[in-house]
Amino acid sequence: QVQLVESGGGLVQAGGSLTLSCAASGSISSINARGWYRQAPGKQRELVAVITRDGNTNYADSVKGRFTISRDSGKNTVYLQMHSLKPEDTATYYCKYSNRWNVDSWGQGTQVTVSS
Repeated sequence: QVQLVESGGGLVQAGGSLTLSCAASGSISSINARGWYRQAPGKQRELVAVITRDGNTNYADSVKGRFTISRDSGKNTVYLQMHSLKPEDTATYYCKYSNRWNVDSWGQGTQVTVSS
């Protein structure tokens, strides 16, 4: 089992930047992918970015060129650097780890609010 704790959310003006962190503990040796998702009020949760065990990354079209996902294996942490933030980026952001058996672990979420 994997425990995930997100941090770094907050209130920022449009055009600003934030970096989210997701610290992991537990059975992380079997993790295949680490990802960030977000859910705005009244909307479904959506993929923002993912980084695989091999370091390959994938992004939602809406954040390409603005967000960067990265990991620090030594710290068991995955990051989401967010630049040029827009009001439509406002959401609760969740970290998700997926293991080799396709079992997912989720964090509790961190709120990002972008004011116009």
